[in-house]
Amino acid sequence: QAHHALISFLRGAHAQRLRCVEVITGRGNGANGGAIRREFPHWLNGPDIRPLILGAVHPHIRNTGSVRLLLRRIR
Repeated sequence: QAHHALISFLRGAHAQRLRCVEVITGRGNGANGGAIRREFPHWLNGPDIRPLILGAVHPHIRNTGSVRLLLRRIR
């Protein structure tokens, strides 16, 4: 469900010509984080999301539960 929600969110943001969005993945409770945080990088490299994204960064080293995404421009 989270993967489909992410795809929908990013497609909508891209259609609205937004350039930067922030996705809250959460920190999780294990050593490697939660399931969403662990899978998030794989989702970003998927064929349905990768064409929309120019770059990704954690906004602050102490805030590992969110990621800012720079979206590509619509041409």
